[in-house]
Amino acid sequence: MKTQWNIFMAFFRSGMLGFGGGPASIPLIQKEVVEKYQWMTEEDFGDMLAIANTLPGPIATKLAGYVGYRIAGFVGMINALIAAVAPTIILMILLLTSLSSFKEFDWVHGMTAAVVPIVGMMMAILTWGFIKKAGKGFGWGKVIIIGAILFVALQLLHIHPGIIIAALLIIALTLRDKTTVRNERGKKS
Repeated sequence: MKTQWNIFMAFFRSGMLGFGGGPASIPLIQKEVVEKYQWMTEEDFGDMLAIANTLPGPIATKLAGYVGYRIAGFVGMINALIAAVAPTIILMILLLTSLSSFKEFDWVHGMTAAVVPIVGMMMAILTWGFIKKAGKGFGWGKVIIIGAILFVALQLLHIHPGIIIAALLIIALTLRDKTTVRNERGKKS
């Protein structure tokens, strides 16, 4: 029962504080899943995030569903999904009905504008964490080259991120299979 409560609270907090949509909640989910409850490692979280980004649908619900299922099976999955979605439903109903009558006030514009840099900084911190991890494991030269190629593909060529992620996963799987075959041949020699 405590596990279900922890799952609910982890995703409820992420849902309540994840202003700006799913990408803004990723650092919050990471904090709960990896740091607070230690349900998975940073590496597992990164792998889960990469795969979740290739699938259609909102990222926060995909992460909640997977983590809930991994921790406590089907009931954990349903619990995490409800916890992740409930804050949005409740807040949308409350805020849209109340803010629509105040939308012309400067404090409403200021409040919505203030959220943007907060979400941006949260995403930057998460991104830097992934870059440091990649630099340590993959080498800084390769990370810089891949980063530059990805920047060109995303910003200049406007290739959809899902296509890039899927292509990188296929390349990684292909290279891994070749490396595995070479390693097995080396062990037999």
